[in-house]
Amino acid sequence: MTLTKSQFVDAMVEANGFTRKKSSETIEILLELIKFALTSGEDVLISGFGKFCVKEKRGRRGRNPATGEDLRLEPRRVVTFRCSRQLRDKING
Repeated sequence: MTLTKSQFVDAMVEANGFTRKKSSETIEILLELIKFALTSGEDVLISGFGKFCVKEKRGRRGRNPATGEDLRLEPRRVVTFRCSRQLRDKING
């Protein structure tokens, strides 16, 4: 099951008694702050949850699986996530 932004909003309404609009705005602000930090190249650490990091990937040779044509994949930045020990322990029981 995928947890959607709408479900986050609903959970926040139930847990805190905030209005749906206030909950939605709060979650949007949080996500924008995370996106801003990541696009700036900064890591985002959420204690007890995990760490989002931006990693540089080198350019490399690739191949189009449909045609078999060789091509060059350009260097790029990707976001990785590493969960905290507390989260890992909770997931593994």
